[in-house]
Amino acid sequence: MDTRRSEQAGEASQVGIRAQGGSLAPGRVVGDGRYRLLAQFGVDERAAAHLWRARDGQLKRDVALTLLVGDPADAEAARLARRTLERAAHASKFGHGGVARVLDVLSLGSGVTSSEGLLGVVVAEWTKGSDLVDLVAQRPVAPAAAARMVQALAEAVDHAHQNGLVLGLDHPQRLRLTPDGALKLAFPGPLPEATLRDDVKALGAVLYLLLTGRWALPGGPAAIPAAPQAPTGRIIPPRSLVPTVPVELSSLAVRTIEDGGHGGIRTSAAILRVLDQVAEAEERTQLIKAVGEEEAVAEADGTVWTTKKPVKDVARRKKLAFGVTVLVVATVVILAWGGMMLINLFQGESKSSGPKINVAASSSQVAPPSGEQPPPAQQPPPAAPGVGAAVKPSAVAVFNPGSKGDSPGRAKNTTDGDPGTAWKTDEYDKQFPVLKDGVGLIVTFKDPVNLSQVKINAGSPGSKVEIRSADKKNPKLDETTVVATGELAAGESTIALQQPKQGQYFIIWITQLGENEDGKFITEVKDLTFLPAG
Repeated sequence: MDTRRSEQAGEASQVGIRAQGGSLAPGRVVGDGRYRLLAQFGVDERAAAHLWRARDGQLKRDVALTLLVGDPADAEAARLARRTLERAAHASKFGHGGVARVLDVLSLGSGVTSSEGLLGVVVAEWTKGSDLVDLVAQRPVAPAAAARMVQALAEAVDHAHQNGLVLGLDHPQRLRLTPDGALKLAFPGPLPEATLRDDVKALGAVLYLLLTGRWALPGGPAAIPAAPQAPTGRIIPPRSLVPTVPVELSSLAVRTIEDGGHGGIRTSAAILRVLDQVAEAEERTQLIKAVGEEEAVAEADGTVWTTKKPVKDVARRKKLAFGVTVLVVATVVILAWGGMMLINLFQGESKSSGPKINVAASSSQVAPPSGEQPPPAQQPPPAAPGVGAAVKPSAVAVFNPGSKGDSPGRAKNTTDGDPGTAWKTDEYDKQFPVLKDGVGLIVTFKDPVNLSQVKINAGSPGSKVEIRSADKKNPKLDETTVVATGELAAGESTIALQQPKQGQYFIIWITQLGENEDGKFITEVKDLTFLPAG
């Protein structure tokens, strides 16, 4: 079935090319004279879709074009193309950092003429970065890096599926690697018959490709070899091809691609859970390896090996000598102070002329000498005025009234005490409240707390938030009360409530997103700390 479709797509492609009176080539203009072709980045033969970088002559910017090539007289080909264009138009309302934004959809009679030999065009924003085929051409990607790349793409799929959208990323040349190391669907336009399951299988195939350099689904580009199969027809696991691939990642790729059998992975949410576990395990492994290597070097024979000759740096030696001197002096001072404290402890009381103290009595029961005031009691330093010790919520979740997405699986990162993990909103093209009023996090405490302050460690300066209180776990926005507002800086920001608020449910509600270098809007929260009134 897939082979026949590919052959038909190839024939349709050739028909479309002949209808143009030549091949699609750099310099040609399509889309009613608006888009000038610059460079081709692939062909998805299954849909006769040619993937190009082009120049928008009207807006003077580069765009990504998915050209559906075919004979306008072929009714079936035209019907399939219309279905792809409808899906692409529906996806134009979808916004996520893992998917290039659809700018326009052109069909026959509406931006595309029959003389062009095209059945339609999907216009998307251009994605800077590198081609996925070039990425794996030299050697497979390191397992940890591959997991992170697929993790970012899986978040986009999860968000799209929650909104009932099929992305159609089951072809490697439709993807690009952005400069910040994330995979992005650069050429949107799902096949007419593509399903949510096809997107999930594509995630497994992309992971397989990064780990092995092989493509495990039908219809891949000729530049990438197909994944080998066992005599039973099952795909050979990545670990059998590259022994350094962890068992968990190898199993994840195969279980996601294959349809039959038990233990299959059929949702993007399940993939994200596994990738989170793999990432945590990888961090622990790297830490253990690093410690082990340091111990091995230290315990070998005391010799430090280097490939460079030592450099006689006089200035550096003077700084080092000064530092050592300061350290020695500080050590002597500390030792002297410690000795004096010990002397006072064992001898001071016996030489004093004050009254004897009953060690069984508390300090408040000891009477001072006549005419003297009692010494102040020795107590630990008090906490900040009006603020008690931090209280950790029992649960945290994304608060997204009337919508879904914004990485709900990562909300827990904001209360894990690790600033290395974070929760991010989706990446928006327009600032709140154009697309929606806002988004936030709702926290639940086991018992009601008298909240006084909220500390927010953020990676997106310029974001504005409201602290809201609620009377139930799943409130509507108009059922909550604003108790504090503030603007986040890079790093930790403290937002004090006008007066302490007793409650069990509180919301960090984002009313304005931060802006990144690409001009997109996003907010990142690394850690939340809740301080009750003291």
